[in-house]
Amino acid sequence: MHSINVLPSRTFTGKEMSGFIKLDYAGYFYWIAAFYFNSLILIPHLFMKGKYPYYVLAVLSIYAIYLFVYHYIYNWLEIDLPYGLLRTSWLRLPAFLLTMAASLAYTTINGLLDYQEKLREKDKEKLKTELSFLRSQISPHFIFNVLNNIVSLVRLNSTELEPTVMKLSGLMKYMLYHTDEEKVNIKVEEEYLNHYIDLQKQRFGKKVKVETSFTILNKNQLIEPMLLIPFVENAFKHGVGSIDDPRIIIELVTDERFLNFTVINKYNALNTGPKDESSGIGIANVSRRINLLYENKHQLSIKSENNCFEVNLILKLDA
Repeated sequence: MHSINVLPSRTFTGKEMSGFIKLDYAGYFYWIAAFYFNSLILIPHLFMKGKYPYYVLAVLSIYAIYLFVYHYIYNWLEIDLPYGLLRTSWLRLPAFLLTMAASLAYTTINGLLDYQEKLREKDKEKLKTELSFLRSQISPHFIFNVLNNIVSLVRLNSTELEPTVMKLSGLMKYMLYHTDEEKVNIKVEEEYLNHYIDLQKQRFGKKVKVETSFTILNKNQLIEPMLLIPFVENAFKHGVGSIDDPRIIIELVTDERFLNFTVINKYNALNTGPKDESSGIGIANVSRRINLLYENKHQLSIKSENNCFEVNLILKLDA
């Protein structure tokens, strides 16, 4: 025990040994109080604010109070040995400094962990805000194109107008009730793609050859809503018009682990005319969304060669 080291070498009575044990226990309780006082009061209000002289003075005051309390208890226990203040000060100093250092380390590490947790929460909120913004850009752009389809059908007095409006209603229902969800079933996304493709087929008729192939192993697997449609939308936007034998190929294949989505369309490399103001909004945003949501779980390839534009997306699906 520390108290014995302060005293001359001799045999102690049972009463004296009991007194030293009580003295040490009192010291332990004081160290605990000093630990938390330093952690909760001195470090936040003095050390962290750069008031180092005041902090050092406060720490020295705590040690001085400890020596006073130690001396008072020593006398109260009536230990029949002289109290050596200088020897007690030096012998108790390492334990005191260790307590203060442990308190400082504990508070610093806790503060760092809290700070990192706050940063993670901010990053999550930033991601949610950014995704909401990206989705809000995609939806008006898509609606704008679909309304153009309906205008074309109205001008043609087409009998397909009513089923077209019904399909548009289904698309609107999807956007209203599913786009705010974190994930949707692939089956729902597939239906959404089919409705959109049908609308485009009705608009262009035989002017554009559209080939689709959807092979989905498990339709209950989940995917981000409106993740695939911008690629299809882009194909119809730039794969028609002044193009010889326009053709659009859309393939969707899934297995237990991966989704493989490919969109290919012909384009006119000589067409250098001004683009639509909204041109490219969908592709840019969906690429950003994929990077945010599937950072290490995707491969996105976008290439243009031989007057063909090809997008291939591979996603690792959640189990």
